[in-house]
Amino acid sequence: MPVLNPRHLCAMAAAVVLTVTAPATVASAADTAALREVLFVGNNWDGTADVIKSSGDLAKIGRINVVPDKDARMAEINADPIKWIYFMAIRNSVGEGHDQFVDDMYSTPDGRSVVVSRPSFADVVSIDLATGKINWRFKVSGYRADHMAVSPDGTRVAVSASTANTVHVLNINTGQQLGSFATGDKPHENIFTRDGKYIWNMAIGDVNTDSDAPWLDWTKGDRHITVVDATTYKQVKTIDMRDKLNAIGLTDYSDAVRPAVFSPDESKLYFQVSFFNGFFEYDLATDKITRTKTLPKNPATSDDRTTMVNDSRHHGLSMSPDGSKLCVAGTMDDYATVVNRTTLQEGPLVPASKPYWATVSGDGKSCVVSESGADQVTAIDFATGQKTASVPVGDHPQRVRLGHVAENWAGPAS
Repeated sequence: MPVLNPRHLCAMAAAVVLTVTAPATVASAADTAALREVLFVGNNWDGTADVIKSSGDLAKIGRINVVPDKDARMAEINADPIKWIYFMAIRNSVGEGHDQFVDDMYSTPDGRSVVVSRPSFADVVSIDLATGKINWRFKVSGYRADHMAVSPDGTRVAVSASTANTVHVLNINTGQQLGSFATGDKPHENIFTRDGKYIWNMAIGDVNTDSDAPWLDWTKGDRHITVVDATTYKQVKTIDMRDKLNAIGLTDYSDAVRPAVFSPDESKLYFQVSFFNGFFEYDLATDKITRTKTLPKNPATSDDRTTMVNDSRHHGLSMSPDGSKLCVAGTMDDYATVVNRTTLQEGPLVPASKPYWATVSGDGKSCVVSESGADQVTAIDFATGQKTASVPVGDHPQRVRLGHVAENWAGPAS
């Protein structure tokens, strides 16, 4: 099956509410010709997204307020006891005492809007990049929105509704739901295959409890990969890494698949799991874990699993376009490093403050990591493994995604 190369709380069912406030637009040839490639950086705790250059010095271009409707959303939450309980639970658990206003984001193909998932508001919104106003809003099932993925043609986004064990697939221009499917407990990462025919979802289970000892791992819930047909949204297969880990003697390792990336030949999956300082290589044809890479520990990092934020010791993985290098965000160990995919030898450990995501620059030469502990993003050269640039962004950057804006865009009009 071809696969795309890069790139909490108990479940309660709720109704899906769709509000469309602006008509869909279709980009003309003239529109798409005047676009500029950029990186969107989601600043989770302050509700903004910085727009920076996609390569080179990563210079800042502009900033977007992704919660322009904050007062209205808070009024709704304060008027509903159940919503208020979940809102506060998100703040005091996965939010580490902060509200989660932006998790993931993708621009529309015409570069006119950016679509953002907002965990604390349990929704997805489309924001007009010229005006800063909301085009449409989609309320996910349950009480929290999480990671998204965009289809290869840029017309669909899949978003995890983490407390409802559901993934919604939306028309990126209108916000209309095209379909949905059930997942394991707490759906997280989503990946479209290169041909757009399949969606892979990774369910990570409960990551906010202190039942982190290996013998209590079963309390974390049903964690598996769900693969669905992206047209019918019917399940094609599931993959449970518990069996694969047990088969190689790693019975004490978590099977909660975190960030993952596929090889260019679409035969291998590289993935991180909770609590582990390293990653695994999984062969799709044989349905086996073929290699394990353990990365260095930071002596200053405690091995106490309860101290690892949301169970993630290493959280962030990307691959160079030619497939020769992997880039790893060593989140709790405060570094990022480039790993040779053939030998699995890591390069220099580049100091980074709680790096929480890794993506690839627009020119494909660098890995770009978000340093959530330092409020900056940093580029690391794939060829040398050395840091090449850093740029300050907003409060607690996490997801970093390539996208497009108008060529002369410098931020929404005030």
